[in-house]
This record gives sequence, structure tokens and C-alpha cells, in this order.
Amino acid sequence: MNKAFTKETETEEALPEFVNALPVGMKNYMTPEGAARLKDEFAKLRDVERPKLVAAKENAPAKKRLREVDQRIQYIAQRLQITEIVDPRRQKNRDEIYFGASVTYADGAGGEHLVRIVGVDEARQESGEVSWVSPIARALTGAGEGEVVKLLNPSGIEEIEILKIEYL
Repeated sequence: MNKAFTKETETEEALPEFVNALPVGMKNYMTPEGAARLKDEFAKLRDVERPKLVAAKENAPAKKRLREVDQRIQYIAQRLQITEIVDPRRQKNRDEIYFGASVTYADGAGGEHLVRIVGVDEARQESGEVSWVSPIARALTGAGEGEVVKLLNPSGIEEIEILKIEYL
């Protein structure tokens, strides 16, 4: 049926871009910085962007954006309810890789990479931040400097060597 003939409601629309990548029943682990960024986004959407859209809701693009903002606000509110802040500076065992670690590793071709293991909602690939549930984080977790771990990637299994671990 043509969408023009169907009733469009806010509840019919899913949250396609907000995929829940957490394992079922797990807490939403976040660094203090990541939690602060998420809280800032929530406040900006709720207190700044949403009121502007409500005032301009007579036009169709504003209505659509208002629905998107409301969905994002709802999503963030739900995520913040299950958030558990983990401060990497409090990590006692700094010889092994755990949540919050910044890890320098060498890939099979000898290239060096730096990643920081963070929460699902704060991971930013462009900043070298990877989610604790990502394949690279799972391969690195629990390992120490000098160890070689196996990473399963689309081209097969790759061995990577851990060069340096830091908790910043």
C-alpha cells in the first residue's frame, strides 16, 4: 500500500539508527567522559533543539525532525538508566587490558594502531575508540603487553601483538 494512504504515527517508526549493541541484560558501561557527552547531548536535545522544533512544528521537515529528536531523547534516557560509570583511572591491574584501556598494537603487516576500549554509546571510530563488545576489544581484553592475540576479521584470523597498555 502506498504510504500516502496509511496513517503515520510516532509509535510506528522504529529507532533504526539506534541499534542496541549491548548483550541482553548487561549494564551500559561508560567512561566518565562518555557519560558526560551523552548527558550533554540529552540536555541539548531536550532543552534547546526540541523547544525550537515545537515552535516551528507547522512545517513538515520540522515535524519529522521533532519525531527524530523525541526518539533520540527517549533512547538516551533509557540508556542512561542502565549506565554504570567505570573510571579507567581506578583500574588496579594495569598490566592487562580491560575497559578503559588505551592499547597500542601491531597488526600482521607490522602497522601500529591505537585503540581505546569504551562503552557502546561512546565509541567513536574516528577517535580510535572502540566498544567493549567489538571484536577487537574482545580479542584484546585480558591480555598483556608483549602477548599475541587472535582477531577474527572478515578476511580470516589475524594475529596482533600488544605493544603498550595505558589507562589515561
